[in-house]
Amino acid sequence: MTNINCGLSGSGKTAAFLLPVLSQIYTEGPGEALAAQKSGGQDNGKYGRRKQYPLALVLAPTRELALQIYEEARKFAYRSRVRPCVVYGGADIGQQIRDLERGCHLLVATPGRLVDMMERGKIGLDYCNYLVLDEADRMLDMGFEPQIRRIVEQDTMPPKGIRQTMMFSATFPKEIQEYIFLAVGRVGSTSENITQKVVWVEDGDKRSFLLDLLNATVIPSEVQDNAGENIEKPGKNSLTLVFVETKKGADALEDFLYREGYACTSIHGDRSQRDREEALHQFRSGRCPILVATAVAARGLDISNVKHVINFDLPSDIEEYVHRIGRTGRVGNLGLATSFFNDKNGNITKDLLDILVEAKQEVPSWLESLAYEHQHKSNTRGRSKRFTSGGFGARDYRQTSGGGSTGGFGGRGGRQPGGHGGNRGFGGGGGFGGNFYTSDGYGGNYSHQGGVDWWGN
Repeated sequence: MTNINCGLSGSGKTAAFLLPVLSQIYTEGPGEALAAQKSGGQDNGKYGRRKQYPLALVLAPTRELALQIYEEARKFAYRSRVRPCVVYGGADIGQQIRDLERGCHLLVATPGRLVDMMERGKIGLDYCNYLVLDEADRMLDMGFEPQIRRIVEQDTMPPKGIRQTMMFSATFPKEIQEYIFLAVGRVGSTSENITQKVVWVEDGDKRSFLLDLLNATVIPSEVQDNAGENIEKPGKNSLTLVFVETKKGADALEDFLYREGYACTSIHGDRSQRDREEALHQFRSGRCPILVATAVAARGLDISNVKHVINFDLPSDIEEYVHRIGRTGRVGNLGLATSFFNDKNGNITKDLLDILVEAKQEVPSWLESLAYEHQHKSNTRGRSKRFTSGGFGARDYRQTSGGGSTGGFGGRGGRQPGGHGGNRGFGGGGGFGGNFYTSDGYGGNYSHQGGVDWWGN
């Protein structure tokens, strides 16, 4: 049996597969897997230790997501005899092997490292009756299909009639949606707990605009150092996640924010596993309340106190947008997502408009106009050349913002000379002035297996 499950980001998908799988393991016990492990003797594996036969396998696309799922599994299996383990690339494989040899009933893994462990004879999937693919669409996008096929089809994993397979994600391509599957909320939609703001920002203005935005929500580090006890510091309860498209861009933006006095860190695929784990630790703890990340590195991360997600660079597809902003507003909390839009993002105009309308968000009038003209252009392509050079013609959509030039968030706002304190729609007049997160719309509640012989005693 195969289940395809699609739910809003932050709706509890991890618990949705861990709890029933663990419940079945508690009920059934290790059974034949324990006997196979004991009968293996000293012949299995390169290091002369017993092969492990997990009863359930969870595959994840990134190291960070694998670790996160493992930590949740540890909590759910606390004071039971079920032992979760995790294996992923970029970490000491010897230490992971030693951890496996202590016993493994539920295994969380990235595909590449799991194949390595199987080839070393350290893991057998003969009795793995539960297979979970978390962020399944992302694993396929990242090119893991050969490894997944190797794991499922070319080894000793039980066939489909015996094995239950579950796929989870916040989005799935339309081709996959032709199957019958369980959806928690509309497929590919966003939570109404997230206030979404889209602003027009040219590439050359993004850094200064970001500083204006952060000045409204985050206290710079030098101000924190000199702050008295009466000034509340943002800390771990006020985290900001900034998404960029490239690894080079992540490093450059981190350096820029650091020079501007903000405590920040970054994660992307070229950083070592130790550096990535340290960056996430600093972010979660609030020591660095700003994290600059690429989408792949941050996919699926569950950090409870992310108040603000900023799309410094918008993604090229709407599914990635849904995943990104889903890092805030999780498990019933309120969150804010701000996206910088310009004429380079025309390919997602219509989908972005649909997302905003469906989530009952304020839609800038320029975005509606842009979506209409983009759709009209698509319908008339090949029949006329009515559009002039420059993406969507010579019209300046920024001037048609519903929020005007001051006070509101819909428009660009006027830039005041000197520093980053100008009125860009964040201060005064119903914008983002005052205590940003406690103003109307942005406050909220951020704040034994009896009878089973597990060990064969």
